[in-house]
Amino acid sequence: MWSGCSSSPRSTSGARAEAHPLAEPGSGGYVPPVSIRRLSLRGIPHQAERNVKARFIGAGLFGIVGVAILLSLGFWQLKRLEWKLDLIAQVEARIHNEPVAVPPDANSARDRYLPVTVNGRYTGEAVDVLSSDREAGPGMRVIAVLETPEGRRLLVDRGFIPEARRAALPMLAEGVTVTGNLDWPTDSDSYTPAPDLGRNLYFARDPRPIAEALDAEPLLIVARSDSAAASPLMTLPISGAAFRNDHLEYAITWFLLAGVWAMMTIALLWRIRRTSL
Repeated sequence: MWSGCSSSPRSTSGARAEAHPLAEPGSGGYVPPVSIRRLSLRGIPHQAERNVKARFIGAGLFGIVGVAILLSLGFWQLKRLEWKLDLIAQVEARIHNEPVAVPPDANSARDRYLPVTVNGRYTGEAVDVLSSDREAGPGMRVIAVLETPEGRRLLVDRGFIPEARRAALPMLAEGVTVTGNLDWPTDSDSYTPAPDLGRNLYFARDPRPIAEALDAEPLLIVARSDSAAASPLMTLPISGAAFRNDHLEYAITWFLLAGVWAMMTIALLWRIRRTSL
């Protein structure tokens, strides 16, 4: 009954048993289970290594780009510092030159900060520009019309007066001599409120709208000396010290941030390297 069957799985008709591709020579085709396990895990360490390498390179590039950007901002502020110091030096050198008559065709490109002197009378026409002083508190800068003997109507920034004493300031004056510097302030922007024409109150010293309101030439003489000035009116002449110069502080801040970014990048790279071991 069983004569046609063989106990060997591959002994029929002289067929030769095929060796398993994982079988070791001389093993008779037997594949140890550990070899199968080694095969199934063979690609995993290489994949994990590639993932760690990718994270390491990505974090390194991110750190390098961040440090480069912060350093470039720091060097840009140093260039701005050099420009601002040069501007202050030019202003200081010009504002103390010998004063001249106000040019008939004065313009901002050529005559900004030009020292000038002018004689005439204050007509009583003026506007107030909202301002403040560290010691005196809130107040106004008084911009008045000075009329010359030739009939020119010029705007003079007479200086600062506390708000509580503004009404007591006499506005009419004859035989006035003013020495100062020409300027075309650009301290207004899109956020500057519109002037309160009912109170003659402005919020920037832009000479164009003020000159239009007072029928004067669109330039401003910032008084250095005013023969009609009296306490509590304080002249505020143009000075290089008035220019804000925070570029060195900004540069130091950017460089410190670059240092912090670099240290954080190094710490992250060390942590990635450590977890891969």
